[in-house]
Amino acid sequence: MNGVRAALRLLNRGLDHLEEALIASFMAVATVVIFASVVYRYTASVPWIWRYTSRFDMTWAQELCIYLFIWMAKFGAAYGVRTGIHVGVDLVVNHVSPPWRRALVLFGLFAGAFFTAVIAGLGAWFVYEVHETAQVSPDLEMPMWIVYLAIPFGSGLMCYRFLQVAWNFWRTGELPRHDATRVEGTEEFEGTSLAAAAAERT
Repeated sequence: MNGVRAALRLLNRGLDHLEEALIASFMAVATVVIFASVVYRYTASVPWIWRYTSRFDMTWAQELCIYLFIWMAKFGAAYGVRTGIHVGVDLVVNHVSPPWRRALVLFGLFAGAFFTAVIAGLGAWFVYEVHETAQVSPDLEMPMWIVYLAIPFGSGLMCYRFLQVAWNFWRTGELPRHDATRVEGTEEFEGTSLAAAAAERT
């Protein structure tokens, strides 16, 4: 049993890092591509620069950024479930007795897991259908089934996060809460000044 728990902890830690790395990477690549595209567009007004930049074709930039934001949104939704940053309407939940509150929260979490599992399953079938048609995107000429993989992957991860939150809530009675005042990576500075922390490091 301890081995299973250790494996699950390791899996969850790996998924956490992968999720955050993918979201940050998609955002970074999209930002760089948009910046390069804007600079490229404005070089047309400078003839001596345009002589060199006109050799490059950046008509694919907008399409790539759209796909990157789609993937970022799908994985960002799973991240939102894990960290509790999704907006929730809890007016009814907060006005019922604790046993009913627990039941309503679990029902909501399992409903979310069921819905995202259905979307992941239908998305996987859709990806298979698109793969059979050999469709490609207009500018990048990328196989469209690769683009649509965001649906089963993102929804599947979101389903897993709902189940993970439900399990933790069942065991501890706590839901993930997002603290807007907390900045990740600064926990070691809590209760001490930045200057003191810097002095300790030196």
